[in-house]
Amino acid sequence: MTHLTGIIAYPITPFTPDQRGIDEDALARVTERLLAASPAAIAFLGSTGESAYLSDAEWRQVAQRGVEIVDGRVPVILGISELTTRAAIDKARHAKAMGVDMLMIIPISYWKLSDEEIFAHYQAIASATDLPIMVYNNPGTSGVDMSPELLVRLVRELPTIRSIKESSGDLNRMHAIRQLGEGKIPFYNGANHLALEALAAGAAGWCTAAPNLLGDAPARLCALMESGELEKARAHFYRLLPVLQFIVRGGLPATVKDGLKLLGVEAGAPRLPLHPLADEAASRLGSYLEGAGITLRQPEPHR
Repeated sequence: MTHLTGIIAYPITPFTPDQRGIDEDALARVTERLLAASPAAIAFLGSTGESAYLSDAEWRQVAQRGVEIVDGRVPVILGISELTTRAAIDKARHAKAMGVDMLMIIPISYWKLSDEEIFAHYQAIASATDLPIMVYNNPGTSGVDMSPELLVRLVRELPTIRSIKESSGDLNRMHAIRQLGEGKIPFYNGANHLALEALAAGAAGWCTAAPNLLGDAPARLCALMESGELEKARAHFYRLLPVLQFIVRGGLPATVKDGLKLLGVEAGAPRLPLHPLADEAASRLGSYLEGAGITLRQPEPHR
Protein backbone atom coordinates (compact mmCIF):
# COMPACT_ATOMS: atom_id res chain seq x y z
CA MET A 1 0.00 0.00 0.00
CA THR A 2 1.43 3.39 -0.99
CA HIS A 3 1.50 6.05 1.68
CA LEU A 4 -1.70 7.89 2.46
CA THR A 5 -2.34 11.59 1.94
CA GLY A 6 -5.08 13.63 3.57
CA ILE A 7 -7.26 12.79 6.54
CA ILE A 8 -6.97 9.63 8.62
CA ALA A 9 -10.22 9.62 10.60
CA TYR A 10 -10.73 8.05 14.03
CA PRO A 11 -14.13 6.66 15.15
CA ILE A 12 -15.28 6.49 18.73
CA THR A 13 -16.29 3.13 20.20
CA PRO A 14 -19.98 3.21 21.26
CA PHE A 15 -21.03 1.09 24.23
CA THR A 16 -24.38 -0.40 25.16
CA PRO A 17 -26.34 1.65 27.76
CA ASP A 18 -25.09 -0.57 30.60
CA GLN A 19 -21.50 -0.23 29.25
CA ARG A 20 -21.09 -3.99 29.30
CA GLY A 21 -20.74 -4.42 25.57
CA ILE A 22 -20.16 -2.79 22.18
CA ASP A 23 -23.10 -1.15 20.40
CA GLU A 24 -22.40 -2.44 16.88
CA ASP A 25 -25.31 -0.54 15.32
CA ALA A 26 -23.97 2.75 16.67
CA LEU A 27 -20.46 1.80 15.54
CA ALA A 28 -21.80 1.37 12.01
CA ARG A 29 -23.55 4.77 12.16
CA VAL A 30 -20.50 6.70 13.30
CA THR A 31 -18.22 4.90 10.85
CA GLU A 32 -20.53 5.63 7.92
CA ARG A 33 -20.48 9.32 8.92
CA LEU A 34 -16.70 9.26 8.75
CA LEU A 35 -16.69 7.50 5.39
CA ALA A 36 -18.83 10.37 4.06
CA ALA A 37 -16.21 12.89 5.27
CA SER A 38 -13.68 12.11 2.49
CA PRO A 39 -11.04 10.31 4.59
CA ALA A 40 -7.94 8.68 3.15
CA ALA A 41 -8.33 5.92 5.75
CA ILE A 42 -10.28 4.96 8.88
CA ALA A 43 -8.27 4.16 12.03
CA PHE A 44 -10.10 2.12 14.64
CA LEU A 45 -9.03 1.70 18.25
CA GLY A 46 -6.91 4.76 18.78
CA SER A 47 -7.24 7.07 21.77
CA THR A 48 -10.59 8.30 20.42
CA GLY A 49 -11.80 4.71 20.29
CA GLU A 50 -11.10 4.18 24.01
CA SER A 51 -8.85 1.22 23.22
CA ALA A 52 -7.30 1.38 26.69
CA TYR A 53 -10.73 0.70 28.24
CA LEU A 54 -11.61 -2.40 26.20
CA SER A 55 -11.15 -6.08 27.01
CA ASP A 56 -9.21 -8.14 24.48
CA ALA A 57 -12.47 -9.66 23.25
CA GLU A 58 -14.01 -6.21 22.77
CA TRP A 59 -10.90 -5.00 20.94
CA ARG A 60 -11.19 -7.88 18.50
CA GLN A 61 -14.94 -7.32 18.13
CA VAL A 62 -14.50 -3.64 17.20
CA ALA A 63 -11.63 -4.44 14.85
CA GLN A 64 -13.52 -7.19 13.01
CA ARG A 65 -16.75 -5.22 12.79
CA GLY A 66 -14.85 -2.14 11.64
CA VAL A 67 -13.29 -4.03 8.75
CA GLU A 68 -16.72 -5.36 7.78
CA ILE A 69 -18.37 -1.92 7.89
CA VAL A 70 -15.67 -0.21 5.83
CA ASP A 71 -15.77 -3.11 3.35
CA GLY A 72 -12.75 -2.01 1.34
CA ARG A 73 -13.96 1.52 0.61
CA VAL A 74 -10.82 2.99 2.19
CA PRO A 75 -7.87 1.37 3.97
CA VAL A 76 -8.42 0.31 7.58
CA ILE A 77 -5.75 1.11 10.16
CA LEU A 78 -5.83 -0.59 13.55
CA GLY A 79 -4.33 0.87 16.72
CA ILE A 80 -2.24 -1.33 19.00
CA SER A 81 -1.05 -0.09 22.40
CA GLU A 82 0.22 -2.72 24.79
CA LEU A 83 2.55 -2.83 27.77
CA THR A 84 4.12 -6.10 26.62
CA THR A 85 5.65 -7.02 23.29
CA ARG A 86 3.96 -10.42 23.39
CA ALA A 87 0.47 -8.88 23.66
CA ALA A 88 1.21 -6.43 20.83
CA ILE A 89 2.39 -9.29 18.59
CA ASP A 90 -0.76 -11.26 19.35
CA LYS A 91 -2.96 -8.34 18.29
CA ALA A 92 -0.86 -7.70 15.18
CA ARG A 93 -1.40 -11.30 14.07
CA HIS A 94 -5.14 -11.05 14.69
CA ALA A 95 -5.26 -7.82 12.69
CA LYS A 96 -3.67 -9.54 9.70
CA ALA A 97 -6.23 -12.36 9.84
CA MET A 98 -9.10 -9.84 9.99
CA GLY A 99 -8.08 -8.12 6.77
CA VAL A 100 -6.68 -4.90 8.25
CA ASP A 101 -4.50 -2.85 5.88
CA MET A 102 -2.09 -1.14 8.30
CA LEU A 103 -1.15 -1.06 11.97
CA MET A 104 -0.61 2.05 14.09
CA ILE A 105 1.55 1.02 17.03
CA ILE A 106 2.36 3.03 20.14
CA PRO A 107 4.44 1.61 22.98
CA ILE A 108 3.05 2.25 26.45
CA SER A 109 5.07 1.95 29.59
CA TYR A 110 4.95 1.73 33.37
CA TRP A 111 8.74 1.72 33.65
CA LYS A 112 10.72 4.13 31.50
CA LEU A 113 11.91 2.42 28.31
CA SER A 114 15.31 3.00 26.72
CA ASP A 115 15.63 3.64 22.99
CA GLU A 116 17.01 0.13 22.54
CA GLU A 117 14.05 -1.40 24.37
CA ILE A 118 11.63 0.58 22.19
CA PHE A 119 13.50 -0.46 19.04
CA ALA A 120 13.45 -4.13 20.07
CA HIS A 121 9.70 -3.87 20.78
CA TYR A 122 8.96 -2.62 17.27
CA GLN A 123 11.46 -5.03 15.72
CA ALA A 124 9.71 -8.01 17.29
CA ILE A 125 6.27 -6.86 16.14
CA ALA A 126 7.51 -6.09 12.63
CA SER A 127 9.04 -9.57 12.43
CA ALA A 128 5.70 -11.15 13.35
CA THR A 129 3.59 -9.54 10.60
CA ASP A 130 4.06 -8.22 7.08
CA LEU A 131 1.45 -5.49 7.55
CA PRO A 132 2.81 -1.96 7.11
CA ILE A 133 3.26 -0.15 10.41
CA MET A 134 2.84 3.49 11.38
CA VAL A 135 4.94 4.26 14.45
CA TYR A 136 2.99 6.54 16.78
CA ASN A 137 4.52 9.01 19.22
CA ASN A 138 2.16 10.47 21.80
CA PRO A 139 3.97 10.99 25.11
CA GLY A 140 0.92 12.60 26.70
CA THR A 141 -1.04 9.33 26.68
CA SER A 142 1.58 6.59 26.44
CA GLY A 143 4.29 7.58 28.92
CA VAL A 144 6.82 7.05 26.11
CA ASP A 145 8.44 9.92 24.22
CA MET A 146 10.35 8.94 21.10
CA SER A 147 12.83 11.41 19.63
CA PRO A 148 12.79 12.27 15.92
CA GLU A 149 16.11 10.43 15.63
CA LEU A 150 14.61 7.21 17.01
CA LEU A 151 11.45 7.53 14.90
CA VAL A 152 13.47 7.94 11.72
CA ARG A 153 15.77 5.07 12.70
CA LEU A 154 12.76 2.76 13.12
CA VAL A 155 11.55 3.55 9.59
CA ARG A 156 15.01 3.24 8.05
CA GLU A 157 16.03 -0.02 9.72
CA LEU A 158 12.74 -1.96 9.89
CA PRO A 159 11.30 -2.42 6.37
CA THR A 160 7.64 -2.81 7.32
CA ILE A 161 7.65 0.40 9.38
CA ARG A 162 6.68 2.90 6.70
CA SER A 163 5.47 6.10 8.37
CA ILE A 164 5.30 8.20 11.55
CA LYS A 165 2.44 9.80 13.46
CA GLU A 166 3.80 12.63 15.62
CA SER A 167 1.41 13.85 18.33
CA SER A 168 3.70 15.52 20.85
CA GLY A 169 2.43 18.95 19.79
CA ASP A 170 5.96 20.12 18.94
CA LEU A 171 6.20 21.39 15.37
CA ASN A 172 9.99 21.38 15.58
CA ARG A 173 9.91 17.60 15.78
CA MET A 174 8.08 17.42 12.46
CA HIS A 175 10.70 19.65 10.89
CA ALA A 176 13.38 17.35 12.35
CA ILE A 177 11.68 14.23 10.97
CA ARG A 178 11.53 15.80 7.54
CA GLN A 179 15.19 16.83 7.68
CA LEU A 180 16.51 13.59 9.14
CA GLY A 181 14.43 11.56 6.71
CA GLU A 182 15.54 13.75 3.78
CA GLY A 183 11.90 14.32 2.88
CA LYS A 184 11.38 10.64 2.05
CA ILE A 185 9.56 9.44 5.18
CA PRO A 186 5.79 10.08 5.31
CA PHE A 187 4.84 11.68 8.61
CA TYR A 188 1.40 12.60 9.88
CA ASN A 189 0.25 15.31 12.24
CA GLY A 190 -1.62 14.09 15.31
CA ALA A 191 -2.01 17.46 17.05
CA ASN A 192 -5.20 19.24 15.95
CA HIS A 193 -4.01 22.74 16.75
CA LEU A 194 -0.95 22.27 14.53
CA ALA A 195 -2.79 21.05 11.43
CA LEU A 196 -2.12 24.12 9.31
CA GLU A 197 1.55 24.43 10.25
CA ALA A 198 2.14 20.68 10.02
CA LEU A 199 0.74 20.45 6.50
CA ALA A 200 2.88 23.44 5.54
CA ALA A 201 5.88 21.64 7.04
CA GLY A 202 5.35 18.68 4.71
CA ALA A 203 3.09 16.35 6.67
CA ALA A 204 1.54 13.75 4.37
CA GLY A 205 -1.72 14.01 6.27
CA TRP A 206 -3.59 14.67 9.46
CA CYS A 207 -4.69 11.98 11.92
CA THR A 208 -7.78 13.31 13.69
CA ALA A 209 -11.12 12.61 15.34
CA ALA A 210 -12.43 15.97 14.09
CA PRO A 211 -14.42 14.57 11.10
CA ASN A 212 -16.80 12.97 13.62
CA LEU A 213 -18.07 16.49 14.34
CA LEU A 214 -16.84 18.59 11.41
CA GLY A 215 -17.65 16.28 8.49
CA ASP A 216 -15.49 16.88 5.45
CA ALA A 217 -14.21 20.27 6.67
CA PRO A 218 -10.82 18.80 7.77
CA ALA A 219 -10.44 17.11 4.38
CA ARG A 220 -11.13 20.45 2.70
CA LEU A 221 -8.26 21.99 4.66
CA CYS A 222 -5.91 19.30 3.34
CA ALA A 223 -7.18 19.88 -0.21
CA LEU A 224 -6.67 23.65 0.04
CA MET A 225 -3.12 23.18 1.30
CA GLU A 226 -2.34 20.65 -1.42
CA SER A 227 -3.59 23.04 -4.10
CA GLY A 228 -1.53 25.91 -2.68
CA GLU A 229 -4.53 28.06 -1.72
CA LEU A 230 -2.87 29.20 1.47
CA GLU A 231 -5.03 32.21 2.33
CA LYS A 232 -8.23 30.19 1.93
CA ALA A 233 -6.67 27.38 3.95
CA ARG A 234 -5.70 29.75 6.75
CA ALA A 235 -9.19 31.27 6.97
CA HIS A 236 -10.77 27.80 6.89
CA PHE A 237 -8.46 26.49 9.62
CA TYR A 238 -9.10 29.34 12.02
CA ARG A 239 -12.83 28.86 11.63
CA LEU A 240 -12.40 25.25 12.76
CA LEU A 241 -9.76 25.91 15.43
CA PRO A 242 -12.04 26.42 18.48
CA VAL A 243 -13.58 22.99 17.87
CA LEU A 244 -10.20 21.40 17.16
CA GLN A 245 -8.74 22.71 20.39
CA PHE A 246 -11.78 21.95 22.52
CA ILE A 247 -12.21 18.31 21.57
CA VAL A 248 -8.64 17.55 22.65
CA ARG A 249 -8.68 19.70 25.77
CA GLY A 250 -11.96 18.17 26.94
CA GLY A 251 -10.83 14.58 26.30
CA LEU A 252 -11.47 12.96 22.93
CA PRO A 253 -13.99 10.21 23.83
CA ALA A 254 -16.19 12.48 25.96
CA THR A 255 -16.11 15.51 23.66
CA VAL A 256 -16.70 13.52 20.49
CA LYS A 257 -19.56 11.50 21.97
CA ASP A 258 -21.24 14.58 23.43
CA GLY A 259 -20.60 16.46 20.20
CA LEU A 260 -22.26 13.71 18.20
CA LYS A 261 -25.29 13.98 20.48
CA LEU A 262 -25.45 17.71 19.67
CA LEU A 263 -25.53 16.72 15.99
CA GLY A 264 -28.40 14.28 16.51
CA VAL A 265 -26.29 11.12 16.59
CA GLU A 266 -26.62 9.04 19.75
CA ALA A 267 -23.29 7.36 20.50
CA GLY A 268 -23.66 6.78 24.23
CA ALA A 269 -21.31 7.78 27.03
CA PRO A 270 -17.60 7.14 27.46
CA ARG A 271 -16.69 4.16 29.61
CA LEU A 272 -16.16 4.78 33.31
CA PRO A 273 -14.10 6.21 34.89
CA LEU A 274 -14.45 8.74 32.03
CA HIS A 275 -17.49 11.02 32.35
CA PRO A 276 -19.55 12.93 29.78
CA LEU A 277 -19.04 16.67 29.53
CA ALA A 278 -20.62 18.94 32.11
CA ASP A 279 -23.60 20.94 30.82
CA GLU A 280 -21.58 24.17 30.53
CA ALA A 281 -18.82 22.47 28.54
CA ALA A 282 -21.34 20.78 26.22
CA SER A 283 -23.00 24.15 25.62
CA ARG A 284 -19.64 25.71 24.79
CA LEU A 285 -18.89 22.89 22.35
CA GLY A 286 -22.24 23.53 20.67
CA SER A 287 -21.36 27.20 20.24
CA TYR A 288 -18.00 26.30 18.72
CA LEU A 289 -19.65 23.87 16.30
CA GLU A 290 -22.14 26.51 15.20
CA GLY A 291 -19.26 28.94 14.74
CA ALA A 292 -17.67 26.40 12.41
CA GLY A 293 -20.86 26.29 10.34
CA ILE A 294 -22.20 23.02 11.78
CA THR A 295 -25.95 22.73 12.36
CA LEU A 296 -27.00 21.29 15.72
CA ARG A 297 -29.83 18.75 15.85
CA GLN A 298 -31.87 16.79 18.35
CA PRO A 299 -30.83 13.14 18.80
CA GLU A 300 -32.73 10.69 16.65
CA PRO A 301 -34.91 8.24 18.64
CA HIS A 302 -33.67 4.66 18.88
CA ARG A 303 -35.50 2.29 16.55
